[in-house]
Amino acid sequence: MKPLSITRPILVFGLVGGALTLLLKSVEYRFLIVEHSFEVYGGLVAIVFVGLGIWFGLTLTKKPETIVIKEVSAPVATEFTRNPAGVEAAGLTPRELQILELIASGLSNKEIAERIFVSENTVKTHSRRLFEKLNARRRTQAVQAGKELGILP
Repeated sequence: MKPLSITRPILVFGLVGGALTLLLKSVEYRFLIVEHSFEVYGGLVAIVFVGLGIWFGLTLTKKPETIVIKEVSAPVATEFTRNPAGVEAAGLTPRELQILELIASGLSNKEIAERIFVSENTVKTHSRRLFEKLNARRRTQAVQAGKELGILP
């Protein structure tokens, strides 16, 4: 047998079953509307009023938005003047001072090396000497010491 000859009765049977189901559902729906029309329409009106009640309740009880504007006085930025005595007291070279400024700006050793066109090992060497001169163990301690000496803003 061909596949088409098997498929045709299945299709016809399915279509007839679907049509019968549709007919039964429409009869059931008509019976529901005719027999229980008052309940159906009353339920629809109730649903509409519940929806309206919820909407009115949300819009009427909503708190109005308030915008708060608060003026805060900020310190005026003064121009930073480096303390030359602090640089001399620490004994920093111009390159070490440059490295310290770049460390304070948050750059890594690799980024500092790229910025000033030296190798990363050179940056590490300058950093180590800088830490020794400022008695610092970490980058943050070196920056703090530089601020205390008036070297950094």
